[in-house]
Amino acid sequence: MTEELLDELTDLIRDERLRELRSALNDLNPGDVVDFLERLGVKDRAVAFRMLPKDTAVEVFDLLDEALQHELLEGLKDHDVAHFFESLDPDDRVRLMDEMPASVARQMMRHLDERERSLTSLVLGYDPGTIGRHMSPEFVAIREELTVAQALEKVRAQAEDAETIYTVPVVDAGRMLQGVVSLRDLLKADGAAVVSELMAEADSVDADHDAEDAARRCADRKHLAMPVTDKEHRVVGIFTVDDALDIIERAENEDAARHGGAEPLNRPYLSTPILTIMKSRIVWLLVLAVGATLTVSVLDAFEGQLEAVTALALFVPLLIGTGGNTGNQAATTVTRALALGDVRTRDALKVLWREVRVGVTLGSSLGVLGFLLVALWGPGEPEISRWAIASVIGLTLLAICTLAASAGGLMPLLGKAIGADPAVFANPFIATFVDATGLIVYFLIAMAILGI
Repeated sequence: MTEELLDELTDLIRDERLRELRSALNDLNPGDVVDFLERLGVKDRAVAFRMLPKDTAVEVFDLLDEALQHELLEGLKDHDVAHFFESLDPDDRVRLMDEMPASVARQMMRHLDERERSLTSLVLGYDPGTIGRHMSPEFVAIREELTVAQALEKVRAQAEDAETIYTVPVVDAGRMLQGVVSLRDLLKADGAAVVSELMAEADSVDADHDAEDAARRCADRKHLAMPVTDKEHRVVGIFTVDDALDIIERAENEDAARHGGAEPLNRPYLSTPILTIMKSRIVWLLVLAVGATLTVSVLDAFEGQLEAVTALALFVPLLIGTGGNTGNQAATTVTRALALGDVRTRDALKVLWREVRVGVTLGSSLGVLGFLLVALWGPGEPEISRWAIASVIGLTLLAICTLAASAGGLMPLLGKAIGADPAVFANPFIATFVDATGLIVYFLIAMAILGI
């Protein structure tokens, strides 16, 4: 959607030209309507949503983030609330219920018919964060002894209610997973062929498995869908690639927010209240402010050295900035590798050895450059040569880069080992840690070389 069209729609709702707004929204596809609604405030969003045709409104509601769905339901009449709540798939319905107060969620469940209530309860039975909480219990499963013609007939009969029909689990009489077969292979095969002859080995996931890990596996292996099984290997649901991509996107949004020292918003930025944005940032700012007192304490401890050689103070921002950036680079790289499964906590020594070498290489390069720049153009002291100060800067850059890269590589692994989010141990804490330790290294090197 173009900015011009967005501005035009915004003007229509601001001027309360609702008939023109209804006509304009009718010409948009559901994705563009979602983009428009995400930019509006709560009241204007509810007004615009009511202008949509019934079928379009259902599609748009399904595409909205759970937080916005909840806000819309609060502004709709009871019969509309029941209609939109029932229109969702069970897994989407559960995610919306997670946004609601428990009393409201229970009330919503009463509006559902027996079948939808049973399917929703099945998904609710799994712990948050597991793949069972994100699977769809609406799927087509076929028996291995069926012919292709019989299998296709069953797929057609259940296609309307199923989450997907492109990957079909194959089960035995006890619903135990035997394999999978693609709809493409069924359509290509002779009608008299037996399903067991066409099925491939199933790449399944246990319902209690971590959702993010399962999502990355689904995306990395390019599956359209994966069967979800219980502990006895019976099929209980299906997990599709679009749900996998949603989980990955949310996880990466959380990592990006925490790398920057904030909590994730979990909703579009322009539709987020100012107070919510403030709350997502204030806690981390307070934590970092407390951590920064370490830097102040270090400077206070070495006040005498700074008074003896005032030129040392000029390089403090350069050194702590370089150390912080080096640590952040290492932490971001390792956090990403952890998310993709390239690195595990048992690889800590391998990661440390790699980052030590990277840090030494970076520190040597920056140290030589810093030495030359300070030696040729840097500030001097009456009784201390510029070359001596340059030596301090060069050696400090080498030491700080090595220290920062090593700490940055290990911090996410430590977070993972203790069950915390590795991103939390990344950029904000790395910068604070490297600032304090880097200054200690700096002044110790200066004392050794300059004799202060």
